[in-house]
Amino acid sequence: MTYRRQQTVLFRHCDPARIVFFPRYFEMINDLFEAWLEDCGWSFAMLHEERHEGVPTLETSARFVRPCRLGEVLDLSLDVTKVGGASFELAFHAHCGGELRWSAASKLVYVSNDGTTIKSKRIPDALRAQMLRELAACESYKDGGRTYD
Repeated sequence: MTYRRQQTVLFRHCDPARIVFFPRYFEMINDLFEAWLEDCGWSFAMLHEERHEGVPTLETSARFVRPCRLGEVLDLSLDVTKVGGASFELAFHAHCGGELRWSAASKLVYVSNDGTTIKSKRIPDALRAQMLRELAACESYKDGGRTYD
């Protein structure tokens, strides 16, 4: 199942040419991930403050197809593409007017943080089950694994 949200390109996202400055895309990616996690019942505040856990990014890659401009409304999407014991992978896409503007892929790991040591930890069963359901729902349009438009 694809998670979707819209994002208007704001002045704060742009450089003097009124196009999105590329680091802002990574903020959009994180905002989308945080909203998805919240909708799954796992808020960042709860993870970090109550559980002393987190989900840092291990690696990420992006492909910028066309610039995004001030005032445009981006249709953002997130798909779960792989689920392991402690790590998982996500794919992100941004379209505007039906046109792909950028895509990204990230690998994240679930961790515990006791204040001195951060170490990987098995994804909690409820969250892992949600991820696996979403992964299964995406299988119908994937072509040979983790390939997207």
